[in-house]
Amino acid sequence: MKAKTRLALAAIAAVPFIMVLGNSMLIPVLPQIKKALDISQFQVSLLITLFSIPAGLTIPFAGFLSDRLGRKKIIVPALIIYGLGGVIASIAVLLVKHPYPLILAGRVVQGIGAAGTAPVAMALAGDIFTSKERSKALGVIESSNGLGKVISPVLGSLIGLISWSAAFFLFPALCIPAAAAIWYIVKEPQGAGSQQPIKDYVTSIGKILKNKAGFLLTAFLAGSLVLLILFGVLTYLSDFLETKYHLFNTRKGLVLAIPVLFMSTTSLLTGHFIQKKLNLMKRLVIIGLALITISLAIIPFFRNIFFFVGTMSFAGIGVGLVLPCLNTMITSSASTDERGMVTSLYGGVRFFGVAIGPPLFGWLVGISPFVMFWSAAGSALLIGILSTFLLPVKFNMQAQQKEANKKKKPLSGLFMDTITFRNTLGRVVTRKPLPAKKENKRES
Repeated sequence: MKAKTRLALAAIAAVPFIMVLGNSMLIPVLPQIKKALDISQFQVSLLITLFSIPAGLTIPFAGFLSDRLGRKKIIVPALIIYGLGGVIASIAVLLVKHPYPLILAGRVVQGIGAAGTAPVAMALAGDIFTSKERSKALGVIESSNGLGKVISPVLGSLIGLISWSAAFFLFPALCIPAAAAIWYIVKEPQGAGSQQPIKDYVTSIGKILKNKAGFLLTAFLAGSLVLLILFGVLTYLSDFLETKYHLFNTRKGLVLAIPVLFMSTTSLLTGHFIQKKLNLMKRLVIIGLALITISLAIIPFFRNIFFFVGTMSFAGIGVGLVLPCLNTMITSSASTDERGMVTSLYGGVRFFGVAIGPPLFGWLVGISPFVMFWSAAGSALLIGILSTFLLPVKFNMQAQQKEANKKKKPLSGLFMDTITFRNTLGRVVTRKPLPAKKENKRES
């Protein structure tokens, strides 16, 4: 990649990095928030849920607008709204006696802003990078997402040493520079924003969803499930490390970061190697789900912290194998005109997975840790079986051909004009001269 291209990719990758801080950075300080605000475990879990559900509901609209107006025109305002939610929560903590309801309101605003960040950034990378570079770029983006999950527990724990409320002040400080970088550094392809009529656009989306229903449903379920499991287990592990091993703040954050570090590293390597090898992508998705299934199935039998974290690291490797492959498959399944909507729908179900994970695992662990882990393991096994039969082994080239034709249109138009001119010139040159008019001879 050229230096400018790498810089643009870094700016795009910063978007999911900041977005993932919205949940992951708060996980280590959830026990502090619960104690400081005197709220229940369910109420504190709403800080995660009321960020993710509004994001999941709003994402399709963000995807639609990004297809119509262009990606940057959605990402930049979305980052500003995301930061504004942090401002609302910060003001609530500073000025309001009972800040919990207003903090929740700020989290809802943040979720609405988050809808236009990571999924649209994924579509933007799909627009800019093609062929073998696309999988590498998407691997970097997923790795950035994972890196955010690695850093955020440590960062959240460090911030917790100052105050649990300091985390909300960090969001606007990060969002403004990221928005400026996207606006000034990243160059969208010419003609960004679809000009096709709404009716044709809706018809195209309908055809994609109908013709690729089995693949998309399986991919959406897989992406949602692995993040549901990841965030559910991390939330459980955060509380488990405090109650069982009395690990707090930075030490707890470092332990939480280990499985996510394995996931992030695996994502980066996977994106580099898969390129356009669809058969390899499918195999890696199945292997990744198998690793998750085995890891979760055996965890409840052991309470040793080293075994627990080590086994979760294998599950993290599984997540790192699954997500970059799904990202590349889904991004490549639609042309530029419809890519924003397709990736946003995928991003939406991922957000729902993140939203459902913590409260669902909190409810299941109340029944039994065996029930919690084995339910998750069984779900991963089921999605792995579906992936075996429903994930494609060959790309439908219609979307790629449509995109290629669109990019080649100026050249192709010039070529056709040249042929037309040459043929016309040939007809002019080879045209037989008209017979000379016979002059009437005057009779003498």
